[in-house]
Amino acid sequence: MSYFLGQANQSAPSDALPLWIGGHLCGSLRRAAVETLRASRSVRLHTHTVHIGDELTSLPALNETLAEIALALKAAGQAPGWRDELLDVWSEQNQSIAGIERGVVRPLGLVTKAVHLNGLSADGGIWVARRSLTKATDPGVWDTLVGGLVGYQEDPEIALIRESDEEAGLDAPQISQRTSLRKITRMHRQVKEGFQAEDVLTSECVLESGVTPQNRDGEVMEIACLAPDTLMRMLGEDAFTIEASIVLAEDLLRRSVG
Repeated sequence: MSYFLGQANQSAPSDALPLWIGGHLCGSLRRAAVETLRASRSVRLHTHTVHIGDELTSLPALNETLAEIALALKAAGQAPGWRDELLDVWSEQNQSIAGIERGVVRPLGLVTKAVHLNGLSADGGIWVARRSLTKATDPGVWDTLVGGLVGYQEDPEIALIRESDEEAGLDAPQISQRTSLRKITRMHRQVKEGFQAEDVLTSECVLESGVTPQNRDGEVMEIACLAPDTLMRMLGEDAFTIEASIVLAEDLLRRSVG
């Protein structure tokens, strides 16, 4: 467990500057993105910090400004994960202060929240999913059964139900006996898009006999039910994403000592 947590505890890139949005410390902006946004009227550059929309007092105005910022990054080729989906902009006090395009959260080093479902079989197996080869991040790598980001102003439990439907074909009644979501850690990782700062939330659910997860959104190439010892071996071989490794290792460790 400590090995995987160590991989997810990196410093921001050396050329990054603290990013303030609407008067709140929110992210970490790399120099390339700073240069892209230099011409924006809503961006203020200081010696050691970058400020966006500090003078804006309304949510619609701040959201509009952030939409313009996102489009500027996209035009410069600095938003490779563009999805036409909004995520929350979280302040250092864990308050949602605005919404922004998903594709620029990592270029801006903004915090995201990800929900995961550990699906367990009645006989003690663990359901896991292998990411599609078309995925922009970690294609073909094994993952938790369900994992995805919480959308703008979306309740995390609702996000988990949505992701369970899309990724594993599990309807709400089939996961009604799941545990409440809990935060395991906040990941900090340098990634090719910028910086990943992500709260990892997880839940467990024993699926009834006869329930076989089936992917619905095309983002999973394979779903399998593994024995715990097989899962442990694959974790040792780095066969899973860092996020999935943390979630699965935490679950196995917690149950082994419980």
